[in-house]
Amino acid sequence: MEVRLKFLGGAQSVTGSKYLLEIDNYNLLIDCGLFQGLKQLRSRNWEDLPIPADQIDAIILTHAHLDHSGYVPRLVKQGFSGKIHCTESTADLLEILWKDSAKLQEEEAEFIKKKGYSKHKNPLALYNQKDVEASLPLVKTEKFNQSIELTDAIRIKFYPAGHILGASIVEIIVKGDSQEKKIVFSGDLGRESDPVLFPPTVINSADILLLESTYGNRSNDVTTIREELKTQILENIDEGIIMIPAFTVGRTQNLLFYLNDLIQSGELPKVPVYLDSPMAISVTALYEKHDAEHRLSDKNIFNADNFHYIKEQTHSKALDALKKRAIIISASGMLTGGRILNHLFHRGPNKNDTLLFVGYQAEGTRGRDILEGKKQVKIYGEEVAINCKCVKIDGLSAHADQKELINWFKNIKDSPKYTFVVHGEKDAAEVLKSHLSETGASNIIIPNYLESFELFQGI
Repeated sequence: MEVRLKFLGGAQSVTGSKYLLEIDNYNLLIDCGLFQGLKQLRSRNWEDLPIPADQIDAIILTHAHLDHSGYVPRLVKQGFSGKIHCTESTADLLEILWKDSAKLQEEEAEFIKKKGYSKHKNPLALYNQKDVEASLPLVKTEKFNQSIELTDAIRIKFYPAGHILGASIVEIIVKGDSQEKKIVFSGDLGRESDPVLFPPTVINSADILLLESTYGNRSNDVTTIREELKTQILENIDEGIIMIPAFTVGRTQNLLFYLNDLIQSGELPKVPVYLDSPMAISVTALYEKHDAEHRLSDKNIFNADNFHYIKEQTHSKALDALKKRAIIISASGMLTGGRILNHLFHRGPNKNDTLLFVGYQAEGTRGRDILEGKKQVKIYGEEVAINCKCVKIDGLSAHADQKELINWFKNIKDSPKYTFVVHGEKDAAEVLKSHLSETGASNIIIPNYLESFELFQGI
């Protein structure tokens, strides 16, 4: 039996995770994400994969974030018809995220067409709602910690990763004629002491490991988050409105947790908090459905009387009238789309308002540009001045930091045959590789995009 691995994404970049595992004639795709950020990365979304979609036998999704799942409807559109294996809560999130992704892409294509930006006469969306509707019936839900047979020679198991609801570490057992081999995909690993989710499952052995490296070159001290959030709000809330761009899954719910805690303790005034994201509202409701996956015992945390959930566009627009002493949380977290752009368009020029970053900003995004000091960004085809105060809180991340990644890796008793450092920008991956080498690990590889490796032969 021969086992090969090809990197179709997530190699020296934080987005586009796609790993093709070829086990003899069986083609298994682990994660199927969209490229985001830099234009040169986003353009890959329009390129055909090096394997025809109808030759992929199955897909395994570590979690629902679009950089891990968002390419699936495109692949279905191209002819994929196999099963998509994921956890139950991931499946619930996929329906929300895919539908929103298709909607945004259709709207963007129509906007580009009207403005005449495209060289194409009729610019199209990468996929549409029909493609999403065709994809959802292919999703097969699996439970955590239960072995699933894909074939006589391939078993998979999902372990909690602590990153977002449903996020998984995926173990793949390949059974040859004489021996078994274990391939482990870390997916995105969560924090050791996240206040909402449980820590990632400890893995003790792996013959092959793919380890994420989003924060491989930095530390995010979770113990300072609460105080930093309080400080930034107290310093700015009386001057204007605080805008917080936040990922709809995970980051938004952690923010609501901290804000509720600070207000209930009397450390923050009871100011109105507006969650202006229909998708984030839908995701927040899933925390009650999947209550075994998180630490929250008080189900009223997300229903505080000063939390206002904004669903209608007209109500969102009405927030423009607010002058001070209010917090607006909205998506997208990297300012690449969504209602947060409406608020930034309106409030970016206002020196009294504050843009508070609480999450990772990928290269090529508006968020990264603003953090690096850009004083004008283009929104809706217009240049918008960024005069508002821009601040960032570190630590409020759903990703393990450098220390946590190394600690998690150290639980593997014997060094894997290969450890591939993935899902990180090049600098982060290289720093993490250096630290892993110091633990005594060998054969640590930072793969290139589209690079292939022979993992096993004749097992």
